[in-house]
Amino acid sequence: MLPWHQRALSALSAYLPLILMALVALATWWLVKNTPVFQGAKPAAALRHIPDYTMRNFTVQRFAADGSLRLQIEGDVARHYPDTDTLEVDHARIRSVAPDSGVTLATAQKAVSNGDGSEVQLNGQAHVVREASRVGDKTLEAIDFKSEFLHAFLQTEQVKSHLPVTITRGTVQIKGASMNYDNLSHVALFKGSVKATFGPSGQRR
Repeated sequence: MLPWHQRALSALSAYLPLILMALVALATWWLVKNTPVFQGAKPAAALRHIPDYTMRNFTVQRFAADGSLRLQIEGDVARHYPDTDTLEVDHARIRSVAPDSGVTLATAQKAVSNGDGSEVQLNGQAHVVREASRVGDKTLEAIDFKSEFLHAFLQTEQVKSHLPVTITRGTVQIKGASMNYDNLSHVALFKGSVKATFGPSGQRR
């Protein structure tokens, strides 16, 4: 009969492959468990409607390529929202100068302007005035718009409103339930009830 140490060595030799396989399996499991998994690029977080900066008692100006002033926006407080690239202004005062040098002034309790200032929504005591201008040998009278909401497109010189609006030009005053005005064609379209006053006599139609 073989000595005990020879029997133990013989048994170890017989089970050594199984022990090595078990160690390899254990090491493989540990590597899989602790290896980081590539999950790809994370999608960019959606922007929330929260202002990224605020200005107080400010003036913003935009100039043409020749250095002439094209747009000026003033207000008590302005908030910029990066998700919509809009500027929200409290007690807004706006001055826009068209390529033909025509001047449009606008005021409101609150204004929302798009990124380049070409489109402004005026809310609360909205007031837009296209100042008198001269085209050739003709002088165009100033035109005045008042409403609780006015949507001004400064580059195309349009003013729209889905709310009641009053237009005054010289001695003519027109009140409509809604309006779409194009200054380039000098045409105003009204929907709903319309009331007009012509001349200093106050005659209505």
